[in-house]
Amino acid sequence: MAITDWPALERPREKLLAHGASVLSDAELLAIFLRTGIKGVSAVDLARDLLKRFGGLRPLLESSQDDFCEALGLGPAKYAQLQAVLEMSRRHLMASLQRGELMESPGAVRQYLLAQMRHHQQEVFACLFLDNKHRIIRFEPLFYGTIDAASVYPREVVKKSLSVNAAAVILAHNHPSGVAEPSLADKQITRRLIDALMLVDIRVLDHMIVGDSEVVSFAELGLL
Repeated sequence: MAITDWPALERPREKLLAHGASVLSDAELLAIFLRTGIKGVSAVDLARDLLKRFGGLRPLLESSQDDFCEALGLGPAKYAQLQAVLEMSRRHLMASLQRGELMESPGAVRQYLLAQMRHHQQEVFACLFLDNKHRIIRFEPLFYGTIDAASVYPREVVKKSLSVNAAAVILAHNHPSGVAEPSLADKQITRRLIDALMLVDIRVLDHMIVGDSEVVSFAELGLL
């Protein structure tokens, strides 16, 4: 049966408009994105098949272009649409953070860092550069490593901080293993960066480690 033959309030789009997006299942949300199914298969059934094939919504959203386009009912145009949606979501999070002092929105910072960093298969070190009122100047990945570690150079962090006229920074990196537990190496490089930035009067407010579904804060752990 085609979705158009379903009762109105059981159709994903009408259900969303009546009750909000939060009440929809992953398959229903994906069906709205797909818009149409394929011959003999509704958009909702196609969405269920895709979620089963990829192992869930997140693996689908983070799949490579080749893997995504190999799936029945998908292709380059849908992949481009998906990447645009994901980037709009990240920019929305950044805009929300930029409206006020960063330290007033620790939850939003975590959401933003998760959106930006948890999908990387290698370790990435980045900085949130802040002005003297702790408002975001910019977010920038600085170093890329292997699946185990990234080489972080304090001199380059200081140089970039000065170039954007930052008064403070929040350090961030991901753990591709998914476990957001600070290692000894994480603690050592954090101390080196604090010491280097202190020489030019730039304060390190936090170092956040991004895992699979959580972000661990050095400040909250008393490690700064």
